[in-house]
Amino acid sequence: MSLMSRAVASLTTEGPRQAASRVFNRLSIQLQTNRLGDSLVRPEDAVAVDWTVPPLFATDPPKPKTENVKTAWIISPPGRTSGGHQNAFRFMDFLEKAGHSVTVYFYTTESKPIDLVAIREMLRSTSAYPDLRGQLRIYDLEKGLDLDTDAVFATGWETAYPAYLHPTNARRFYFTQDFEPAFYPSGSDYVLAENTYRFGFHGISAGRWLASKLTAEYGMPGDHYDYAVDKDHYSLINSNRRTEVLFYARPPTARRAFEFGRLVLTELHRLRPDIVINMVGWDISPYPVPFPYVNHTALDISQLNEVYNRCAGALILSLTNMSLLPMEVMASGVVPVVNDAPNTREIFDSPYIDYQPLSPGAMAARLIAIVDDENQVSHATSMAASVASTDWIDPGETFIRDFTAAMAGAADGASAH
Repeated sequence: MSLMSRAVASLTTEGPRQAASRVFNRLSIQLQTNRLGDSLVRPEDAVAVDWTVPPLFATDPPKPKTENVKTAWIISPPGRTSGGHQNAFRFMDFLEKAGHSVTVYFYTTESKPIDLVAIREMLRSTSAYPDLRGQLRIYDLEKGLDLDTDAVFATGWETAYPAYLHPTNARRFYFTQDFEPAFYPSGSDYVLAENTYRFGFHGISAGRWLASKLTAEYGMPGDHYDYAVDKDHYSLINSNRRTEVLFYARPPTARRAFEFGRLVLTELHRLRPDIVINMVGWDISPYPVPFPYVNHTALDISQLNEVYNRCAGALILSLTNMSLLPMEVMASGVVPVVNDAPNTREIFDSPYIDYQPLSPGAMAARLIAIVDDENQVSHATSMAASVASTDWIDPGETFIRDFTAAMAGAADGASAH
């Protein structure tokens, strides 16, 4: 598949932000150059944000306001299967249900115009996104955000720059879902992304590990929410023995370690060619894979549970912040085999998650053992029950509590809890 074809595929599923990031990184390698103009942040914004000088929202903080808060979220255009966007919209929905207002500003540095009509249709037709009441707008560089905005939420690192430069003292929040500098090699984009944690925003982070890291290493105050399972989409519907496995495969997303997972599954197939291997998350057909597999590509969230319920084990690799997938497959009766590290274990240290060292042989052996486990069915039932009590209502309540405290000024200077 050509670079352009891969860019189109990424644009359709994940949105322009991720597509642009990957294309720019590939081009910088091919051309042996790393031009600031190819970054996700506008060069003039990178210069204008001098985080060494206290900003207006720090030197003249706004008066407390905890009811009918007008919030603005700056976010890259969403894609149909973009989990990060889906989760951000979930928390916007929590704000609306708590009596606050949400205006979404779609932001990109790409020259191609954002198709707001297409985005609205995608959001309407995709079951993973809530139906927000608030306005959806295209971020206008000249107009910026409404001046009566009470709280500004940055999302991806590039949105932290326009959020910082908003010319009022509205409270600044940073909805962080991963350690985004790790998306890049050590270089300009790494530094520009890393600097955003020094902007003085109040972090709302996905999981304890990320929140603690941002506070300890960058002094960014903030809170975190725990992960949960969307029980409307993930549940145990197959109580029979299973002889298949699953790999969450996203070759363009380096932190999901596709090439390493391919090593694991190559060894698994060598030892047990009878085990069916399912690939979910991306169209794998353009990539060399030395064993047979079922290519499910990037399925809609409504289609995943049926695939999960065919599998005994799932290989899920997360080299930065852990994804929601381990808990989601557990709800479907699938044992997640996950790389053992602080960034995974500190998120959800469940006895049902099979933490393994990053050894292809060890991980292949564990997947085989899970398929062969004589107690597989009872273990799957117990595992699904262990996450049945989790619900996104609980993280939503945590989020609203922390947001209210920050808007009241009680969280200034707080550390991640």
